[in-house]
Amino acid sequence: MRSSRRPLLSTHPEFIVHEDLGFCEYKVENWHLKRDGSGQIVEGYSRLSRKDAVLSALFAVLWSFFNSHIYAQIGLVAVYAYVAWSRCSQVLWESVIAIPPHGIQLETHKGYPSLPLFASRRFIPAVLLQDFIINEGLRRWDVRYYISAVQSTADGAFTMRTAYENILPHFPILAEVYRGIHQTNLISEN
Repeated sequence: MRSSRRPLLSTHPEFIVHEDLGFCEYKVENWHLKRDGSGQIVEGYSRLSRKDAVLSALFAVLWSFFNSHIYAQIGLVAVYAYVAWSRCSQVLWESVIAIPPHGIQLETHKGYPSLPLFASRRFIPAVLLQDFIINEGLRRWDVRYYISAVQSTADGAFTMRTAYENILPHFPILAEVYRGIHQTNLISEN
């Protein structure tokens, strides 16, 4: 009985909430729309473009031109490998998954668009989760909001685990995630 909804469809369609019996996932995909209402994507991961096709054709021409120069071919392979790696290591989406009564999981998925290759996951047990907060940070002259889980450690200290640290979504998305996590009653009352 899985359901999906986009609570901020008109302003932030990259935000999706997946709900099931045992968990609730707050997923933010890595793309943003233009603010002029045209519906065009201006930021985020990208698929193969004309530039990639031209680069591949240029690589083939240079490969045949440097047929007898082994060091030039090694350099070409290194450049092409770097371009391929940068295309396949893009952040596709990040998620906060609430699993009552066990805890929350912070996930980052990387790969080629529509083909996730890598995922990093950090689980925070509910007994160690002290709070889930929205904070603000300064980046040059820009104020950015971020959401963090405050976790207690074995020695009594506290650490902060930041969610959506690569995408840094806008405040309305963070407010929805904040309300959703606090409604699950995972935060311990001390």
